[in-house]
Amino acid sequence: MTVPLLDLRRQYAPLKTELLAAMEAVADSQALVLGPVTETFERSVADYVGVRHAIGVSSGTDAELMVLMALGIGPGDAVITTPYTFFATASCVARLGARPVFVDIDPATYNISPAQLAAALERTPAAKAIVPVHLFGQCADMAAILSLGKKHGIPVLEDAAQALGARHPLGAAGAMGEAGWFSFYPTKNLGAFGDAGMVVCDDDELAAKLRALRNHGMETRYFHQWLGGNFRIDALQSAVLGVKLPHLDSWSAARQARAAIYRAEFEKLALGTQLVLPVEAHAESGTVHHHIYNQFIVRTSQRDPLRAHLTAAGIGTEIYYPLPLHLQECFRDLGYREGDFPEAERAARETLALPIFPELTAGEQSIVVASIADFFSKRSS
Repeated sequence: MTVPLLDLRRQYAPLKTELLAAMEAVADSQALVLGPVTETFERSVADYVGVRHAIGVSSGTDAELMVLMALGIGPGDAVITTPYTFFATASCVARLGARPVFVDIDPATYNISPAQLAAALERTPAAKAIVPVHLFGQCADMAAILSLGKKHGIPVLEDAAQALGARHPLGAAGAMGEAGWFSFYPTKNLGAFGDAGMVVCDDDELAAKLRALRNHGMETRYFHQWLGGNFRIDALQSAVLGVKLPHLDSWSAARQARAAIYRAEFEKLALGTQLVLPVEAHAESGTVHHHIYNQFIVRTSQRDPLRAHLTAAGIGTEIYYPLPLHLQECFRDLGYREGDFPEAERAARETLALPIFPELTAGEQSIVVASIADFFSKRSS
């Protein structure tokens, strides 16, 4: 491939010695699940995000599931969220017997629309939580969303799976609502060597319950106060993530720099009428890392032929997400139909992720830009 969508080996190479030493230390200790390495990593994340508690878990999916369990969400309850997100955002709700209620997105940011959310809350008396998603590494409109949560007396739970390190004028992603969660899947800006995740919150009682739920609902060994699960993070993953965390801000800055290069090059070629670039919703606030570009998303009505052109040129791309959740077969019984959320459906048809990662070279970006320019030139001739 000429330009990969992502190349994790480039991040691994300069950290290899330190990563292997950290994993060897865990192997020598044989403290393989939770333990002191995990406690140190949890404290580091809590400090980084600016919260009292960080609870390491087995994945971002299990992080959300555990939060919903801790809040007692189940049959008869509704949770309002977006249909334009990764599957787990809604599947965790459904797995507990609750009902996902979808709300359309803001077409500029791809995040949940506060106006649509307000309307949905008025007609959903069973709503027990709001789950905004900080999609692609940019925070949703949390001022409006938190205001709506307060008005209706229900918690706002942040799906920040793609957004560790992103900032909003009100605070860090994950730290603004009652709880938030992150994914450390290898493709995330902070990636493990497998699956791992984390919940963050400020409430002491909630944190204690979450720590019990990740360990089969035990506070005292073999005495189960709640029905929990095996949601524990492995010490090896904590060790890997602990080595990587100090680099996260510089990696985020590198992603932002590459996003700026794309923006400048596309604007120089006057492609703005054919290719919609990502907006930076909170840039004017002066917030550092307002968008950390877990993905660099462009949109065009010619998405599929553009992707085929880039693939033929050896350039990696991805579609996040080709079918919004309200149209997925497994959610058919929710009663949604095509046309119910037109902005989410249009985003699913038109958006494309281009290569972006800290080690992406200027030369590689030039290849991507030139290939896209070539595509539109041929289309207009």
